Amino acid sequence: MQRFDFASGVFFTLLALVQLMRLVLRWPVTVAGAQVPLWVSGVACLIAGGFAVWAFRTGSRHTLRV
Repeated sequence: MQRFDFASGVFFTLLALVQLMRLVLRWPVTVAGAQVPLWVSGVACLIAGGFAVWAFRTGSRHTLRV
């Protein structure tokens, strides 16, 4: 697995977990005075989780040739 694939997989996994925590714990988020609805975190969690899976699967396809 290449370092970039692994690093991006870890990053997107952490991002998905933070979004899931916001959804479960109902953390309020305000951007420019407007309240961000919780469903946005659900969508962000799914997208980040998909990117994490994609990064790990892409990284596992690479084989080092010596």
